[in-house]
Amino acid sequence: MDEALNNTIDPACLQDPPLAIDVIKQLDVFDFCLYLMLTFMACVSLLLYLEQCAYIYRNMPYPKKTTLMWISGAAPVIATMSCFGMWIPKAVMITDMTSNCYFAVVVYKVLVLMIEELGGTNHFLQRFSTETFRVNTGPCCCCCACLPRVHMSRRLLFFLKLGALQYAILKTVLSILSIVLWTNGNFDLSDLEITGTAIWINPFIGILTIISLWPVAIIFMNVNSHLRSINLVPKYAIYQLILVLSQLQTSIINILALDGTIACAPPFSSQARGSMLSQQMMIMEMFILTLINQRLYRRTYDALPSEEAHDNNHNAKVALQTALVEHDV
Repeated sequence: MDEALNNTIDPACLQDPPLAIDVIKQLDVFDFCLYLMLTFMACVSLLLYLEQCAYIYRNMPYPKKTTLMWISGAAPVIATMSCFGMWIPKAVMITDMTSNCYFAVVVYKVLVLMIEELGGTNHFLQRFSTETFRVNTGPCCCCCACLPRVHMSRRLLFFLKLGALQYAILKTVLSILSIVLWTNGNFDLSDLEITGTAIWINPFIGILTIISLWPVAIIFMNVNSHLRSINLVPKYAIYQLILVLSQLQTSIINILALDGTIACAPPFSSQARGSMLSQQMMIMEMFILTLINQRLYRRTYDALPSEEAHDNNHNAKVALQTALVEHDV
């Protein structure tokens, strides 16, 4: 029975991802036009990002300009790495991990951006030192409505930053370790045995991801009402969308490929074809998000009013209303 099954499977379906030259030789007219179009999208995304970096560098103050460059670069960097992975299937492991390491830094930078938009760490603490923050937010504790609100302090802010920063550091370290093990043949995403390294490293990275997203969500849920004038909500939505597309979508496609749901198409095995489809979809999606980022980040916003100015305006309005009431009386 097994011999009959093996005789019906194309040998290419059991091989490693093909070389770039083998992929080019197998392309027909439609596939070649598709590859050219996706490559053009990736190049345009990268060029738009470089032009946007020049604009941010000229018009934004330091250190916010550095943070904005990191965050706005998530989509074009992922699109560029996906383009490399599409043309060179054997390099998908390296291109994916490069994109994931970059986005791990972006997670931390999103938290830093919200603090910098409110004047930096010291101004942030002065503004919210008398307020309590809700911590029952996703992805960890969105269902825990009984969690008490906590007072914002320098210590709490330090732990929130540390929770986001640990993912950027440990993700990079584990990615380098995975690449080293992969070159030695010890890291294989299709190896789901308990003795395999992938079955231990990937779930651990998933836990680190959830831990890092929680501090960012806590800060956003408590300060977004103060930052609506700089379009924080759509910026945060784009960041969340990139997270879902680059992490969840890729994981689902890889699972379908490992399960055999995505059929083999020589010279691509099921897993290699799943990776190819993931790279192609990612290029199109990141191209669209890059265009949206141009509208959100390639512009200057009015400075946020300080808390003291806000209180003075509020007191002036109260005094004016009081005077009007007395005049009417």
